[in-house]
Amino acid sequence: MTKILAVNAGSSTLKWKLFSMPEETVIASGLVDRLNLPGSIFKVKLADGTKHEETQDNITNKLAAAMVLTRLKSYGILKHLSEISGVGHRIVAGGEIFKDSAVITPLVLKQIKALKDYAPLHNPVQAYYIEVFEQLLPDAQEVAVFDTSLYAQMPEMNYLYGIPYEYYENFGARKYGAHGTSHRYVAHRTAEILGKPLDQLKLITLHLGSGSSVTAFKDGHALDTSMGFTPLAGVMMGTRSGDIDPSLVAYLAEKLDVKMDKMIDILNHKSGLLGVSGLSPDQRDLEQTQDERPQSKLALDMFVNRVVQYVGSYTAELGGLDAVVFTAGSGENGIAMRQAIADKLGYLGIAIDPAKNDFRGEEHIVSPDDNRVKVLVVPTDEELMIVRDVMRLSAH
Repeated sequence: MTKILAVNAGSSTLKWKLFSMPEETVIASGLVDRLNLPGSIFKVKLADGTKHEETQDNITNKLAAAMVLTRLKSYGILKHLSEISGVGHRIVAGGEIFKDSAVITPLVLKQIKALKDYAPLHNPVQAYYIEVFEQLLPDAQEVAVFDTSLYAQMPEMNYLYGIPYEYYENFGARKYGAHGTSHRYVAHRTAEILGKPLDQLKLITLHLGSGSSVTAFKDGHALDTSMGFTPLAGVMMGTRSGDIDPSLVAYLAEKLDVKMDKMIDILNHKSGLLGVSGLSPDQRDLEQTQDERPQSKLALDMFVNRVVQYVGSYTAELGGLDAVVFTAGSGENGIAMRQAIADKLGYLGIAIDPAKNDFRGEEHIVSPDDNRVKVLVVPTDEELMIVRDVMRLSAH
């Protein structure tokens, strides 16, 4: 039995799972939320269902990592830290350097840091956690799992922008995508559920949550994806605008008398569902208020509309469709949202059975039994994908 730790670090959160491999059994999992803020929360769930929760002000990134390991010992999950033989880190941006996950070396770590411009909120903190866990677990093999590697070999016509080609050659200006670890897991799991090889399926996977993205799969590979040079592009999201005319950005910067970095911040953090509704980035809040607040309903309608646009265009690009898959927070739990999207895609043969759709957070086929195009809900498991790559790339 080998114990592998999957680390999924965000700008203000640290998600983790400890697996027993190769059984792929979760021994413990947890979340550290509100890092570096008052009221930081540390949560742990053990394999027997036992839950522990602590609140402490201003838990730092380094302290969060140390608490994960010390609590695993204090709860009796580990006798010695040396039992953890591998650590897999989710890294958002791998640029064109990393077309696959990679064993972390000093050079790999340096390259991850150098790619910070592609994911300024994530790559620096994820690189920091690599260094912290190297100190805390010096004998463990560390592996970087890149969200962007799924898209590194998309067709050139799909990842390039209509700008001078030299900008791509000189500056790496191209579509990189995001959520690749999630889309990769969901696509492979869907193929297993349907009992067909992935390379024989035309799939569209919908990772819908606070951040949302759409990916098309053909011949076993990602054909296209909605997020772009950064995760700001694509469908409208919780606080991100999604696709927008660059000229409008320049126009608004002038009208608001702000610099471009401020405009990018507005588009990332004050737009999307939050910006349109004027209330919340959370679809649940908008669903509860849509009858009395027209802007809440408008925000939800716009979200559905943008997803429908991408599914339609990707179906055309795929030349047909075998399955649509919902995953992530609202994809797994948004009953009304799933139904609303499917209802607008009936012309493509997409349909949802309301009775089958009446659940949250579970794995199901929700299309009618006789439907040619299958509609599935598949809870994502980025951490499982991470530890599988650790096993694949290290000498376990």
